[in-house]
Amino acid sequence: MGKAKKRSIALGKYNQISNLSRQEAILKVIKKLENREDVSELISLFGLQPEELLEAGAEYEIIKSLGEFF
Repeated sequence: MGKAKKRSIALGKYNQISNLSRQEAILKVIKKLENREDVSELISLFGLQPEELLEAGAEYEIIKSLGEFF
């Protein structure tokens, strides 16, 4: 393994989401939306759909405002 790859792995080692299931990710996104935090990473990482978030209890207006991520 080259030096650059070792550095990349070492840098990303602490930025990982550890063993997060899809359902947990949906709930985490909803909590972050309620707190007005950035959710783009989780939405793109798990490929979440608006329908999934709405069924889990997210507000329609908030999901509609995030149209660019879906």
